[in-house]
Amino acid sequence: MTEKAVLRAIFAFSAVVLAAVAILYNLPKADHIPTFVRWLPHFNAVTNSTCVVLLIGAYLAIRKKRVVLHKRLNITAFVLSALFLVSYTTFHTFGVETRYPADHPWRPIYLTLLLTHILLSVFVLPLVLITLYRGLTGAIGSHRRIARWTLPIWLYVAITGVIIYLMISPYYQF
Repeated sequence: MTEKAVLRAIFAFSAVVLAAVAILYNLPKADHIPTFVRWLPHFNAVTNSTCVVLLIGAYLAIRKKRVVLHKRLNITAFVLSALFLVSYTTFHTFGVETRYPADHPWRPIYLTLLLTHILLSVFVLPLVLITLYRGLTGAIGSHRRIARWTLPIWLYVAITGVIIYLMISPYYQF
């Protein structure tokens, strides 16, 4: 498979995931929410927190030329991010929606974080997939060039995901 074909597949897959998430937000709320669904936001926050640690560890590992450790940490972060995506979409399949209180003084901060988190999360999936593909196929030069963008965006999305969870979690009503 050529790189062009792989990139097309990555962008197509990313578009399908984005469309699926958009559709999930428009599903009607479920009459009954299973007990396990209540734990998914916490699981997502733990997963994102772990990804932050793994990504920082992977960055430090490559700075010390520990390529195998760098690869293992990044693959683990990717697997956890994939689990996060499954958990996140499962949670929203039930139509659970929580709004930050309109009169809360931190609402503008919350909404700013949420907006930037959502916008950058659209870009992080294809960036991560391209970066991993190039790293795993040995295209180190192009891997480094895109990783300079992927790492900070992936870290921002993961960190803001945890912050958003901490800000919104007191208002969950299941």
